[in-house]
Amino acid sequence: MTDNVTRAAEILKGHRESIDRLDAILVYTLGERFKHTQAVGKLKAEHDLPPSDPAREAKQIARLEDLAREADLDPDFAKNFLNFIITEVIHHHKKFTQ
Repeated sequence: MTDNVTRAAEILKGHRESIDRLDAILVYTLGERFKHTQAVGKLKAEHDLPPSDPAREAKQIARLEDLAREADLDPDFAKNFLNFIITEVIHHHKKFTQ
């Protein structure tokens, strides 16, 4: 029994280390994404373009849902996640026009 518990603890540790690495990748990836969306926001403000682009947003959501299905991830989760990001991006874009 002790060997099983020790083995389970080792496996758990490995999974947690992978999760920690993936969390770091997600944070740095989001940071990089927001650098680009901030540049887009500045460009839109400089040229009096609206902070949101509903047609592009809808296209991106559909694209992400397809990617989620391919990755065996719940498409609704992916859609909600992207909607959250889009909301934040628009919020940031509006700061440039104020």
